[in-house]
Amino acid sequence: MKHYELVSIVEHLKQYNFITKARRIEDNTIELNFNRGKASYFFNMTRGHSFIYLAPSLRPPQSYQAPFDNLLFSLVSSAKVLDIELLNNDRVVRFALAPKSNYKDKVIYLQFEFTGKNTNAILIDSEEYVLEALRHIDSDSSFRVVRPQTKLEAIPMREPKPSSESLEDVESFLKANYQTHIDQKINAIKKQKAIEFDKKIAKLQREIDKLPSVEALEVEYQKYNNYANIILANLYAIKPYDKKLEAYDFEGNPITIALPKDIKVNRMSEYYFNKAKRAKNRAKNIYIEKDNLTSKLNFYDNIKQSIENSQDINELELLAPKRAKSKKKKAKIKECELFWIDDYKVLIGRNSNENQKLLQLAKANDLWMHIRDMPSSHLIIKTDKQNLPQHVIQAAAKLCVDFSTKTYGDFDVDYTKRKFVKVQEGSNVLYNKYDTIRVTKEGVEIRE
Repeated sequence: MKHYELVSIVEHLKQYNFITKARRIEDNTIELNFNRGKASYFFNMTRGHSFIYLAPSLRPPQSYQAPFDNLLFSLVSSAKVLDIELLNNDRVVRFALAPKSNYKDKVIYLQFEFTGKNTNAILIDSEEYVLEALRHIDSDSSFRVVRPQTKLEAIPMREPKPSSESLEDVESFLKANYQTHIDQKINAIKKQKAIEFDKKIAKLQREIDKLPSVEALEVEYQKYNNYANIILANLYAIKPYDKKLEAYDFEGNPITIALPKDIKVNRMSEYYFNKAKRAKNRAKNIYIEKDNLTSKLNFYDNIKQSIENSQDINELELLAPKRAKSKKKKAKIKECELFWIDDYKVLIGRNSNENQKLLQLAKANDLWMHIRDMPSSHLIIKTDKQNLPQHVIQAAAKLCVDFSTKTYGDFDVDYTKRKFVKVQEGSNVLYNKYDTIRVTKEGVEIRE
């Protein structure tokens, strides 16, 4: 950040005398809420790209429990603000605080250093010893060591360039920083996820393109059935070590048949009869295989389109979650697509076959969802008999719509407990004792 920006921000922050809460909300971002305000100040301490923004205080996507975070919570949350200064008139914002948790008067410092590659957030005691830091820095990385119980050396003085500039409206500037940050984050997620879903869609399209036609499978059936009958008619001539059979077909034409390895002579005809049977059955059901693959392709295409049209960061992170680090959230289920809303597991069927399996997997008190009066994915929220928060139901209904259709507009999503859903045939169901939630899918129509 520029020096004059920090000067204006520090002057603006001096109106506050109390820190309601302090926590880390992302790897490099710390939230400070002052005087129980609805909005918080966020210090993004990314190396080489540090900045401050103002935004509503929301529940963070994950909880941090490192020593730095524990001290930040215990010492800074509910602390009285004694002073805020730009240390040595450099790009270092220092808060002098009186922690609530101490019986005796005690002063600590929370220091944000906007200093390029050494950008950091540091908790310091009154004797200038480091209590904890967002980043620990050793002597082999810098002349200035930043580690707990180490005296913090002063940053070498740098005379700031004289500037007559100042921020006329600090809050508007910080809100604009937030919008720029969100726009960049949204665009980065969209770009990354577009590549990911393009790969999934291309893979499914290749599988669809490789599917044999009914005619080709019928030819294959006739060929293997013919082989089986010819082998059966010539069993007497086949030796255990033969690799091929040279004979005549039933029309008197010469034919060479490759004999299967490691199969007894009297079972060779059975081998080809089985291959013929599989070809015949596949010819009969190839449309089901194609429909399942096409449904999955459309499912991912719907997700991709919803991501491309989303302008809400929370919705986008739900549609395109980060790779989970915990074992719990690494879990995958073959029968459906798996998502998490807060700590609730959400399962979505990608085709009729998966919808059927989903109904079988669900327990009696799990919540089931489906768009009313149109074909859609079935959705299950695993409840463990808990009462679901309304925002989880709302988010799940939005997922159900996003993954089921490319059409924009208003949709009614019915939901009820699984025990009230009666399977009729396939994934067709009847249900009662249900509630309905209205979902609006917004966006610009695109040509199919």
